Amino acid sequence: MKLSDTFSVIKPDLSVDTVPVTPSLYPDLDTNYAGFKGHLLVSEYEFSEDWPTWERHPAGDETVVLLSGRATMILREDEVDRLVSLSQPGEYLVVPRNTWHTARVAERARMLFITPEEGTENKAEI
Repeated sequence: MKLSDTFSVIKPDLSVDTVPVTPSLYPDLDTNYAGFKGHLLVSEYEFSEDWPTWERHPAGDETVVLLSGRATMILREDEVDRLVSLSQPGEYLVVPRNTWHTARVAERARMLFITPEEGTENKAEI
Protein backbone atom coordinates (compact mmCIF):
# COMPACT_ATOMS: atom_id res chain seq x y z
CA MET A 1 0.00 0.00 0.00
CA LYS A 2 0.99 3.61 -0.50
CA LEU A 3 -0.11 6.18 2.03
CA SER A 4 -0.94 8.62 -0.77
CA ASP A 5 -3.60 6.16 -2.02
CA THR A 6 -4.77 4.53 1.21
CA PHE A 7 -4.93 6.52 4.44
CA SER A 8 -4.87 5.02 7.94
CA VAL A 9 -7.45 5.71 10.60
CA ILE A 10 -6.23 5.21 14.16
CA LYS A 11 -9.29 4.35 16.22
CA PRO A 12 -9.83 5.13 19.92
CA ASP A 13 -8.82 1.56 20.85
CA LEU A 14 -5.56 2.18 18.87
CA SER A 15 -6.43 -0.37 16.20
CA VAL A 16 -5.99 0.82 12.61
CA ASP A 17 -8.29 0.75 9.59
CA THR A 18 -7.05 1.47 6.08
CA VAL A 19 -9.25 3.68 3.94
CA PRO A 20 -8.90 4.15 0.17
CA VAL A 21 -8.58 7.76 -0.94
CA THR A 22 -11.72 8.64 -2.91
CA PRO A 23 -13.46 11.92 -3.81
CA SER A 24 -15.92 11.34 -0.94
CA LEU A 25 -13.21 10.46 1.60
CA TYR A 26 -13.89 13.14 4.21
CA PRO A 27 -17.71 12.86 4.32
CA ASP A 28 -17.29 9.07 4.40
CA LEU A 29 -14.89 9.33 7.35
CA ASP A 30 -17.37 11.46 9.29
CA THR A 31 -20.16 8.96 8.57
CA ASN A 32 -18.18 5.77 9.16
CA TYR A 33 -16.27 6.97 12.23
CA ALA A 34 -18.93 8.83 14.24
CA GLY A 35 -17.82 12.34 13.26
CA PHE A 36 -14.23 11.18 13.74
CA LYS A 37 -14.47 11.68 17.51
CA GLY A 38 -11.41 10.17 19.18
CA HIS A 39 -9.84 9.12 15.88
CA LEU A 40 -6.65 10.22 14.09
CA LEU A 41 -6.12 10.32 10.35
CA VAL A 42 -2.68 9.45 8.98
CA SER A 43 -2.37 10.83 5.45
CA GLU A 44 0.12 11.91 2.82
CA TYR A 45 -0.31 14.68 0.29
CA GLU A 46 1.89 16.20 -2.39
CA PHE A 47 1.69 19.92 -3.11
CA SER A 48 3.05 21.85 -6.07
CA GLU A 49 1.33 25.12 -5.13
CA ASP A 50 0.50 27.08 -2.00
CA TRP A 51 -2.51 25.79 -0.08
CA PRO A 52 -5.63 27.68 -1.19
CA THR A 53 -7.20 27.55 2.29
CA TRP A 54 -6.49 27.78 6.00
CA GLU A 55 -7.49 25.03 8.41
CA ARG A 56 -7.63 24.30 12.12
CA HIS A 57 -8.24 21.25 14.27
CA PRO A 58 -10.13 21.86 17.53
CA ALA A 59 -9.86 18.23 18.73
CA GLY A 60 -6.09 18.22 19.18
CA ASP A 61 -2.60 18.96 17.88
CA GLU A 62 -1.61 17.96 14.33
CA THR A 63 1.82 16.60 13.40
CA VAL A 64 3.14 17.57 9.95
CA VAL A 65 6.26 15.83 8.59
CA LEU A 66 8.10 16.92 5.45
CA LEU A 67 8.96 13.90 3.27
CA SER A 68 10.44 15.81 0.32
CA GLY A 69 10.61 19.31 -1.15
CA ARG A 70 10.37 22.58 0.74
CA ALA A 71 7.47 24.43 2.32
CA THR A 72 6.78 27.09 4.91
CA MET A 73 3.93 26.51 7.30
CA ILE A 74 2.14 29.62 8.50
CA LEU A 75 0.54 29.34 11.92
CA ARG A 76 -1.77 32.16 12.98
CA GLU A 77 -2.07 32.55 16.73
CA ASP A 78 -3.75 35.60 18.28
CA GLU A 79 -3.67 37.37 14.89
CA VAL A 80 0.11 36.94 14.66
CA ASP A 81 1.67 34.74 11.97
CA ARG A 82 4.51 32.41 12.88
CA LEU A 83 6.48 30.97 9.96
CA VAL A 84 8.02 27.50 10.21
CA SER A 85 10.27 26.48 7.32
CA LEU A 86 10.52 22.80 6.45
CA SER A 87 13.42 22.22 4.07
CA GLN A 88 14.94 18.83 4.93
CA PRO A 89 13.16 15.45 4.73
CA GLY A 90 12.18 14.38 8.21
CA GLU A 91 11.72 17.89 9.59
CA TYR A 92 8.36 18.31 11.25
CA LEU A 93 6.25 20.57 13.34
CA VAL A 94 3.36 20.26 15.73
CA VAL A 95 0.45 22.55 14.95
CA PRO A 96 -1.25 23.33 18.27
CA ARG A 97 -4.94 22.61 18.72
CA ASN A 98 -7.23 25.33 17.30
CA THR A 99 -4.39 27.08 15.43
CA TRP A 100 -5.25 28.28 11.94
CA HIS A 101 -2.56 27.19 9.50
CA THR A 102 -1.71 27.04 5.81
CA ALA A 103 1.37 26.31 3.70
CA ARG A 104 3.43 28.14 1.10
CA VAL A 105 5.22 25.70 -1.19
CA ALA A 106 8.72 26.67 -2.31
CA GLU A 107 9.49 23.37 -4.07
CA ARG A 108 7.07 20.50 -4.77
CA ALA A 109 6.53 19.02 -1.32
CA ARG A 110 5.27 15.70 0.00
CA MET A 111 4.02 15.80 3.57
CA LEU A 112 2.77 13.31 6.12
CA PHE A 113 -0.04 14.38 8.44
CA ILE A 114 -1.28 12.90 11.71
CA THR A 115 -4.53 14.75 12.27
CA PRO A 116 -7.32 14.75 14.85
CA GLU A 117 -10.02 15.32 12.21
CA GLU A 118 -13.04 15.82 14.49
CA GLY A 119 -14.43 19.32 13.93
CA THR A 120 -11.76 20.36 11.39
CA GLU A 121 -12.53 23.71 9.78
CA ASN A 122 -11.35 25.09 6.42
CA LYS A 123 -11.66 28.67 5.16
CA ALA A 124 -10.35 30.57 2.16
CA GLU A 125 -9.35 33.50 4.38
CA ILE A 126 -9.32 34.00 8.13
